[in-house]
Amino acid sequence: MQPTFVLIPGSHAAGRCFTALQRELAVRGHRSLAVDLPGHGTAGFSAAYQAQDLATFTAEPSPMAGITHADNVAHVIDLVRRVREHGPVILVGHSRGGFTVTSVANAVPDLLARTVYVSAWCCVTGTAADYLATPAFRAPGSGPIPVDDPKRLGAVRMNWRTTDPAHLAALKRAWTTTGTDAEVVAFLSALDPDESRDAGSDLVNPAAWGQIPHTYIRLTEDANMPLALQDHFIEEADALTPDNPFDVHSLPLGHIDPLLHPTGLAEILAGTADYSEGAR
Repeated sequence: MQPTFVLIPGSHAAGRCFTALQRELAVRGHRSLAVDLPGHGTAGFSAAYQAQDLATFTAEPSPMAGITHADNVAHVIDLVRRVREHGPVILVGHSRGGFTVTSVANAVPDLLARTVYVSAWCCVTGTAADYLATPAFRAPGSGPIPVDDPKRLGAVRMNWRTTDPAHLAALKRAWTTTGTDAEVVAFLSALDPDESRDAGSDLVNPAAWGQIPHTYIRLTEDANMPLALQDHFIEEADALTPDNPFDVHSLPLGHIDPLLHPTGLAEILAGTADYSEGAR
């Protein structure tokens, strides 16, 4: 029976970020479900954001305040249970989506045929903060800057509709090696302004997560998730579950490039479906 790909987006992203990937999967004959995590899809959008009334936008309450990692995990588990009624499930996470993939795999390993991490967080021996305390694992250069104190808002709020040339150039350098200026602006326009502050603290559980086949897709030109950190996740996980190591693939792309130009990613995912078919 053919698997269904359940796609978990990264920070500030909703299911719509996977539109191009879903198109590529569909033409290859594969089913997929792109997930909006709790609060996402409209998080932080408002008339003030649309009009770039920055004073009002900055002060507005956040719909993401109070939404937790546990809420994300419960939501995805419910979706996985429903999708599993129609065949095997391959759970795919991009970037921050890896936190949710790990927690779901720890909780319901019997419902998953495979997990796939696309330049995604896969915490094995410490939390994200622990890994980022190592200089080699911190992304160089300037990245997105919150518009206000996340503690006050109860969420991380970004102004993705900025027209500041320096900020746009910095985002492009951090996120893509193949995207055009227009593609970057279009991608930014689809992001949610607000994101939950809670990414969870779960580590991979070898008795649960470790029993599921898992794939890591390295993005070798990723300036946002350093390659050294991606490789460290793989090495630590393989040491923890040596009888079930990561199936590793590499794409010479930046952080959002597989979402902008998804042919290579779709081909890898299609391959995982071929040898996950009939599993679990």
